[in-house]
Amino acid sequence: MSTGNEIERDSEQQIFSALLTPHRSLNRTGFLAVMLFLSVVSFVTGLVFLMMGAWPVFGFFGLDVLVIWWAFRVNFRTARAREEITVTPTELRVRRVSHRGQVAEWTFNPLWVRLDMEVDEDFGIEHLYLISRGHQIRIARFLGPEEKTSFYKGLVEALNAAKRGPTYNPIS
Repeated sequence: MSTGNEIERDSEQQIFSALLTPHRSLNRTGFLAVMLFLSVVSFVTGLVFLMMGAWPVFGFFGLDVLVIWWAFRVNFRTARAREEITVTPTELRVRRVSHRGQVAEWTFNPLWVRLDMEVDEDFGIEHLYLISRGHQIRIARFLGPEEKTSFYKGLVEALNAAKRGPTYNPIS
Protein backbone atom coordinates (compact mmCIF):
# COMPACT_ATOMS: atom_id res chain seq x y z
CA MET A 1 0.00 0.00 0.00
CA SER A 2 1.35 3.43 -0.87
CA THR A 3 1.00 6.58 1.16
CA GLY A 4 0.12 10.01 -0.19
CA ASN A 5 3.75 11.14 0.07
CA GLU A 6 4.92 8.35 -2.22
CA ILE A 7 2.26 9.23 -4.79
CA GLU A 8 3.34 12.88 -4.73
CA ARG A 9 6.99 11.85 -5.11
CA ASP A 10 6.15 9.55 -8.04
CA SER A 11 4.07 12.22 -9.79
CA GLU A 12 6.94 14.70 -9.53
CA GLN A 13 9.47 12.25 -10.94
CA GLN A 14 11.33 13.92 -13.79
CA ILE A 15 10.71 12.41 -17.18
CA PHE A 16 13.06 14.77 -18.99
CA SER A 17 15.54 17.38 -17.89
CA ALA A 18 17.88 19.48 -20.02
CA LEU A 19 20.28 22.30 -19.24
CA LEU A 20 21.09 24.25 -22.41
CA THR A 21 24.04 26.63 -22.50
CA PRO A 22 25.75 28.53 -25.32
CA HIS A 23 28.61 26.65 -26.94
CA ARG A 24 32.06 28.10 -26.46
CA SER A 25 34.87 26.33 -28.26
CA LEU A 26 37.61 28.29 -26.49
CA ASN A 27 38.28 27.50 -22.84
CA ARG A 28 40.37 29.56 -20.39
CA THR A 29 43.65 27.86 -21.36
CA GLY A 30 42.96 28.45 -25.05
CA PHE A 31 42.07 32.07 -24.33
CA LEU A 32 45.36 32.62 -22.49
CA ALA A 33 47.31 30.95 -25.33
CA VAL A 34 45.61 33.09 -27.98
CA MET A 35 46.14 36.28 -26.00
CA LEU A 36 49.79 35.43 -25.33
CA PHE A 37 50.35 34.70 -29.03
CA LEU A 38 48.63 37.94 -30.10
CA SER A 39 50.54 39.96 -27.52
CA VAL A 40 53.92 38.57 -28.63
CA VAL A 41 53.17 39.04 -32.34
CA SER A 42 51.85 42.58 -31.78
CA PHE A 43 54.82 43.52 -29.59
CA VAL A 44 57.40 42.19 -32.05
CA THR A 45 55.66 43.80 -35.03
CA GLY A 46 55.30 47.04 -33.07
CA LEU A 47 59.04 47.00 -32.29
CA VAL A 48 59.79 46.64 -36.02
CA PHE A 49 57.69 49.72 -36.77
CA LEU A 50 59.26 51.54 -33.81
CA MET A 51 62.74 50.86 -35.22
CA MET A 52 61.60 52.20 -38.62
CA GLY A 53 60.54 55.44 -36.96
CA ALA A 54 56.79 54.90 -37.07
CA TRP A 55 56.44 55.09 -33.30
CA PRO A 56 52.60 55.71 -33.21
CA VAL A 57 52.02 52.28 -34.80
CA PHE A 58 53.49 50.62 -31.68
CA GLY A 59 50.63 52.04 -29.58
CA PHE A 60 48.00 50.93 -32.07
CA PHE A 61 49.25 47.34 -31.88
CA GLY A 62 48.77 47.48 -28.12
CA LEU A 63 45.30 48.94 -28.62
CA ASP A 64 44.41 46.03 -30.95
CA VAL A 65 45.36 43.51 -28.28
CA LEU A 66 43.27 45.40 -25.73
CA VAL A 67 40.19 45.44 -28.03
CA ILE A 68 40.52 41.70 -28.73
CA TRP A 69 40.84 40.99 -24.99
CA TRP A 70 37.69 43.06 -24.32
CA ALA A 71 35.75 41.21 -27.07
CA PHE A 72 36.66 37.84 -25.54
CA ARG A 73 35.61 39.04 -22.07
CA VAL A 74 32.19 40.08 -23.43
CA ASN A 75 31.89 36.70 -25.17
CA PHE A 76 32.72 34.81 -21.95
CA ARG A 77 30.23 36.95 -20.01
CA THR A 78 27.37 36.08 -22.40
CA ALA A 79 28.22 32.38 -21.97
CA ARG A 80 26.66 32.53 -18.50
CA ALA A 81 23.17 32.37 -20.02
CA ARG A 82 21.28 29.10 -19.71
CA GLU A 83 17.92 27.48 -20.29
CA GLU A 84 16.55 24.70 -18.10
CA ILE A 85 13.71 22.53 -19.42
CA THR A 86 12.09 19.96 -17.15
CA VAL A 87 9.18 17.63 -17.86
CA THR A 88 7.32 15.81 -15.07
CA PRO A 89 3.99 14.00 -15.38
CA THR A 90 2.18 17.13 -14.16
CA GLU A 91 4.14 20.04 -15.65
CA LEU A 92 6.60 21.25 -18.24
CA ARG A 93 8.81 23.98 -16.81
CA VAL A 94 11.04 26.30 -18.83
CA ARG A 95 13.44 28.47 -16.85
CA ARG A 96 15.59 30.94 -18.76
CA VAL A 97 18.46 32.78 -17.07
CA SER A 98 20.09 35.61 -19.02
CA HIS A 99 23.80 36.37 -18.87
CA ARG A 100 22.93 39.22 -16.49
CA GLY A 101 21.14 36.84 -14.12
CA GLN A 102 17.58 37.85 -15.02
CA VAL A 103 15.22 34.89 -14.66
CA ALA A 104 12.11 34.18 -16.73
CA GLU A 105 10.05 31.09 -15.99
CA TRP A 106 7.09 29.44 -17.72
CA THR A 107 5.05 26.46 -16.57
CA PHE A 108 2.82 24.44 -18.90
CA ASN A 109 0.60 21.42 -18.56
CA PRO A 110 2.29 18.71 -20.66
CA LEU A 111 -1.11 17.40 -21.74
CA TRP A 112 -1.92 20.66 -23.50
CA VAL A 113 1.43 21.76 -24.82
CA ARG A 114 2.41 21.40 -28.48
CA LEU A 115 5.96 21.44 -29.82
CA ASP A 116 6.34 23.27 -33.14
CA MET A 117 9.36 23.98 -35.33
CA GLU A 118 10.49 26.05 -38.28
CA VAL A 119 12.52 24.04 -40.76
CA ASP A 120 14.76 25.30 -43.55
CA GLU A 121 15.35 22.83 -46.39
CA ASP A 122 19.09 23.47 -46.50
CA PHE A 123 19.82 24.32 -42.90
CA GLY A 124 17.52 22.03 -40.89
CA ILE A 125 15.55 23.02 -37.79
CA GLU A 126 15.92 26.75 -37.23
CA HIS A 127 13.51 27.41 -34.34
CA LEU A 128 11.63 25.33 -31.78
CA TYR A 129 8.49 26.64 -30.08
CA LEU A 130 6.33 25.49 -27.19
CA ILE A 131 2.70 26.44 -27.79
CA SER A 132 -0.07 26.19 -25.21
CA ARG A 133 -3.31 28.15 -24.80
CA GLY A 134 -2.24 30.96 -27.10
CA HIS A 135 1.20 31.36 -25.55
CA GLN A 136 4.24 30.63 -27.67
CA ILE A 137 7.82 30.66 -26.44
CA ARG A 138 10.96 29.91 -28.37
CA ILE A 139 13.24 27.31 -26.80
CA ALA A 140 16.67 25.80 -27.46
CA ARG A 141 18.04 29.00 -28.98
CA PHE A 142 21.62 27.99 -28.15
CA LEU A 143 21.57 24.74 -30.10
CA GLY A 144 22.66 24.08 -33.66
CA PRO A 145 20.40 22.35 -36.22
CA GLU A 146 21.62 18.79 -35.47
CA GLU A 147 21.41 19.36 -31.73
CA LYS A 148 17.90 20.81 -32.11
CA THR A 149 16.82 17.67 -33.98
CA SER A 150 18.08 15.44 -31.17
CA PHE A 151 16.57 17.72 -28.52
CA TYR A 152 13.25 17.78 -30.39
CA LYS A 153 13.08 13.97 -30.46
CA GLY A 154 13.88 13.71 -26.74
CA LEU A 155 11.33 16.35 -25.76
CA VAL A 156 8.61 14.77 -27.93
CA GLU A 157 9.26 11.39 -26.25
CA ALA A 158 9.06 13.03 -22.82
CA LEU A 159 5.80 14.81 -23.65
CA ASN A 160 4.32 11.56 -24.97
CA ALA A 161 5.39 9.79 -21.77
CA ALA A 162 3.75 12.53 -19.69
CA LYS A 163 0.55 12.21 -21.76
CA ARG A 164 0.50 8.41 -21.26
CA GLY A 165 0.67 8.91 -17.52
CA PRO A 166 2.38 6.79 -14.88
CA THR A 167 2.78 3.11 -15.54
CA TYR A 168 2.51 0.35 -12.99
CA ASN A 169 5.45 -2.01 -12.92
CA PRO A 170 5.25 -4.44 -9.97
CA ILE A 171 8.63 -6.02 -10.76
CA SER A 172 10.78 -2.95 -10.10
